[in-house]
Amino acid sequence: MSEKLIEIGKSGIMTPFLGMGTWAIGGGAWWGDNDDQISIRTIEEAIDAGILWFDTAPVYGLGHSEKVVGKALKGKRHKVILSSKCGLQWDYETPAYHKSVDGVKVYRDLSGKALEKQVEQSLIRLQTDYLDVCYTHWQTPDPKLYPIEETMDTLMKLKKQGKIRAIGASNVTEDIIREYCRCGQLDVIQEKYSLFTRRIEKELVPVCQELGVSIQAYSPLEQGLLTGKASEDRILPEGDVRNNNPWWKPEPRKRIIAMLKGWNDLENKYEC
Repeated sequence: MSEKLIEIGKSGIMTPFLGMGTWAIGGGAWWGDNDDQISIRTIEEAIDAGILWFDTAPVYGLGHSEKVVGKALKGKRHKVILSSKCGLQWDYETPAYHKSVDGVKVYRDLSGKALEKQVEQSLIRLQTDYLDVCYTHWQTPDPKLYPIEETMDTLMKLKKQGKIRAIGASNVTEDIIREYCRCGQLDVIQEKYSLFTRRIEKELVPVCQELGVSIQAYSPLEQGLLTGKASEDRILPEGDVRNNNPWWKPEPRKRIIAMLKGWNDLENKYEC
């Protein structure tokens, strides 16, 4: 891959436009059973193809994705940009219940003490001593429970300690972005964005442009629907995360597959 590098916010970290997400590598009920060796080989081949930025999170398979990514990047860590997340944990109960993952209750905790512990656990699973980007995964509905100022103070401290290089926030609003920027240096947000899920264009892009915050898209291929490999008659297993995606419902899926087939002539004509 040969392309111009772009800066992640104001961090000084430069990356190609394309990165690789590893949510599905976590497996479990959300994505089904995976062969870890295939996942590792896929990451290795992605590096060979020029992919530099790899993104994961503790909650992806309750630590499994991070462990697999750590194995795949062993000996190659210096070649890549690695991001993970914090703010979700399943070791204890908090007032902010998130959801059940494979029968395990996951809670939100963005307190300073919790974030320090979560980052340390991620570093162990990933077999590294720093993250290039650390995102807060989900914000707390009640901002008074875990004030962003406390969250940001802790992340800025971890940055000074060299455990993270840049701070990110995921699943946010304009007001949350502004509060993060008021309390410290927010370099990037991560939001769902694809040809069909486009709310951020009006809601978040303008404020990010104003404040110099980058945007990393998650699920840009609508969880595999836009790869061209999904069929109309595919039945998703119970618990599969795509059952909650409105574009994977039978009628929208049928229209999207027809649209993709109609693009074949354009692909051939423009070699794209």
